[in-house]
Amino acid sequence: MQLRSLLTAAIALTGLALGAPLRAAPSLQALQDALNNGSSSEITALMEAGNGLDPELVLQRRNFLRAQFPDASWQVSPGVSLKDGRSTTLVTVAGSRNQGPYKFRFESTQKLVLGSSGERFNSQDVIESNSILRSGDPNLRVSLLIPDAVLTGQRYDLDVIFDDPLNGAVVAGAIKPVTVSELLRLQAPDLQLEALGGGGLFKTVQAPFQPGSQTWAVLLVHPKGIVAASKQVRVVAKRSDLTL
Repeated sequence: MQLRSLLTAAIALTGLALGAPLRAAPSLQALQDALNNGSSSEITALMEAGNGLDPELVLQRRNFLRAQFPDASWQVSPGVSLKDGRSTTLVTVAGSRNQGPYKFRFESTQKLVLGSSGERFNSQDVIESNSILRSGDPNLRVSLLIPDAVLTGQRYDLDVIFDDPLNGAVVAGAIKPVTVSELLRLQAPDLQLEALGGGGLFKTVQAPFQPGSQTWAVLLVHPKGIVAASKQVRVVAKRSDLTL
């Protein structure tokens, strides 16, 4: 598995839980079973196209993840209600893959607000979304210091840091926004690795001037392993919406 496909998998995880709204009708258990073990028809039968939810895209991403990591599994738990009273669902996807001498491990977490028509799931709002994909030393710890939400036009920091001292290790990395078309096509941006100093990546960027979201792709290379990650940042117009 090359670096670009590694990063593509991490980005795909950002949306792979799009089809996992497990706190609404028709059946939480039925949908979880379908995602973990069901056929394509069983998954699409439980949802219909609506605001933020595309059944075909859900299926495409789920199948992509299954192809990359055959042991992928979905788990869900109730989340804390938002300030406006809406209930949330936490969805975690985890899996691994062995390729030659290398083992790749991933985890993706989303906080979702879900809706249904009473018979099928028909909408979702992604409140938080992040994923991380690793190979090499499982103790290679990395912190993604990227905000969950920012104001339109705001300048903000993106810091991705190796938690432990480098002790002379030569490391490289890159970070870049992922476009909407890349997300839809399950493509990774073209990241140019650069040598890193100071123990990580440090970048200041400006948020778009229109509300919406930004997704960032990160790739870090260390003698002990590789870390690919993605995170969504909500872009809001009102300061009161920074914390939901």
